[in-house]
Amino acid sequence: MVRFSIGFSVGAPVDADPRVPSTSRESVTAPAPDRYARQRQFTPIGPDGQASIERSDVSVLGCGALGTVAAELLCRAGVGRIRVIDRDIVEWTNLQRQSLFDGDDAARGNSKAEAAVKRLAEINDGVELIPHVVDVSPGNIRSLLEGTDLVIDATDNFPIRFLLNDWALATRSVWVHGGCVGAGGQVRLFDGASSPCFRCLVPEPPPSGLVETCDTAGVLGSATSAIASWQVTEAIKWISGNRESVNPAVLSIDFWNNRVRQIRLTPRFDCGACGRRDFRYLNGEAMQSADAALCGRDAVQVNPPDGRADVDLREMERRWEPVGPTQRTRFFIRLNLDDGIQLTLFRDGRVIVHGTDEVSRARGLVDRFIGR
Repeated sequence: MVRFSIGFSVGAPVDADPRVPSTSRESVTAPAPDRYARQRQFTPIGPDGQASIERSDVSVLGCGALGTVAAELLCRAGVGRIRVIDRDIVEWTNLQRQSLFDGDDAARGNSKAEAAVKRLAEINDGVELIPHVVDVSPGNIRSLLEGTDLVIDATDNFPIRFLLNDWALATRSVWVHGGCVGAGGQVRLFDGASSPCFRCLVPEPPPSGLVETCDTAGVLGSATSAIASWQVTEAIKWISGNRESVNPAVLSIDFWNNRVRQIRLTPRFDCGACGRRDFRYLNGEAMQSADAALCGRDAVQVNPPDGRADVDLREMERRWEPVGPTQRTRFFIRLNLDDGIQLTLFRDGRVIVHGTDEVSRARGLVDRFIGR
């Protein structure tokens, strides 16, 4: 909290009326500014709700179009601790809608989580901010989210959402689903303690190629901002103690064609997750960790052969020094090769190979320059 001191130097003139006491030099300290005053004045929140918000721990899973907007709104609202979790780096195509990044982040290829946290700290230095540059998996989701009060779903694929849904049911944790493609999106809070769950809405992941993505259908930044804002509103209702105001329906909005729907979910007793409690994504049976081309990005992600690794980035920098220009942060190291190929090795062992969409070529480059 910043305190402002205003000094006054007012001396009594020589011809002042002796009956009027003179004002001596003194320092007057103004009251500390209250950045949350307007939020506290909102009757449903009030002082108690704001205090609850400031005690809360919220995780933002994914730091793209939805995640950047959600993280900023949560930070400005005064959430006590925010964990920002994302595996990726900033690219130029992100800047149209991902609000916490700038051209320098894209030019440098900064990790999204770290770049976001740096900007959030400038917005509100009273919030504890924790970046995680990792690929969320069945092996690390419990440790990443342990102790969090609520998770914002800002992911971009169904397997991770199914993993999050399993984790939430297994730990009775709360999360707010959000998705947006083109000019449409949807939002719903799932409390993790009752039915229906996300798999009552989407029983199985749709087949690859049948679902539009931002890379194939495009997306409006205004639409993603609106969906993320709605997610944060539902989150604030929950963490401020206004749980009776949470929308029980899936809110679906088509911003371009001006259509709004409320989709009522009913529990499915045959649901594999909340009905039969078969957490096959959480136990790893249904999660695939195969190397794969990244849609629309001329890049391939190559995963560590035995799951999560613990890479010594300093040692890799030493090995790569005679090969080509490198860039190292605390989360990754990057090697630039003469033919336009770029290898970004993350601390958790993942490698993103830019400059090719051929998985076999990417694996060969990883074998050659990392030696797996």
